[in-house]
Amino acid sequence: MAEPKQERAVRTREVILTAAAEIFDEFGYSGASISKIMTRANVTQGGMYFHFKSKRELAQAVLAHQQEFVAHPAEGFGLQGLVDLTFFTAHQLTGNVLFRASVRLAVEQGEFGPSDDTAYQEWVEQLYLHLRAAREQGELLSDVDEREFANVLVGAYTGTQVFSNIASAYADLPERLVSMWRYFLPAIATSQGRARVRLPSGTERFAA
Repeated sequence: MAEPKQERAVRTREVILTAAAEIFDEFGYSGASISKIMTRANVTQGGMYFHFKSKRELAQAVLAHQQEFVAHPAEGFGLQGLVDLTFFTAHQLTGNVLFRASVRLAVEQGEFGPSDDTAYQEWVEQLYLHLRAAREQGELLSDVDEREFANVLVGAYTGTQVFSNIASAYADLPERLVSMWRYFLPAIATSQGRARVRLPSGTERFAA
């Protein structure tokens, strides 16, 4: 039985989006081209332009759906959830090309249009929810502003992952995150909160 036209169109769009992510990840926005993406996706020019009219439109599509590329298992909120989320996204950067490309494009977006901090603000909101839960659970020091620290953490994590990518293609990102949290936790968490936090399996427990 022939594949329904609508389903085929959806599948083709997904193939193009994945191919675009791979090319953006490998070459950056400036080094990418529609022809490279078409070759990687194995689609015709007509098939490409039916879904995306330009390289810029493709880049915007990858960037716009950044959070949809990451299905983080919800296992509770608070400091532990906050720490787990940073390590989970670190793992995604090594194995999820759609997410990795969207992160690169978020840094390079000035090359294809006005800078838009929507992707960063979406992460701020996620981290803020964890910090609000941490507050309710008595895990945060009294002088910590949840919104302010959510912004600080997004900036710190962004810089950390960019540095890690340049230095080791993300191989040392977990180690860098351990260092980041070793300094951040004493600055924001109560002794009770720090005692509850554990690193992912295979790493040492944070000292209380």
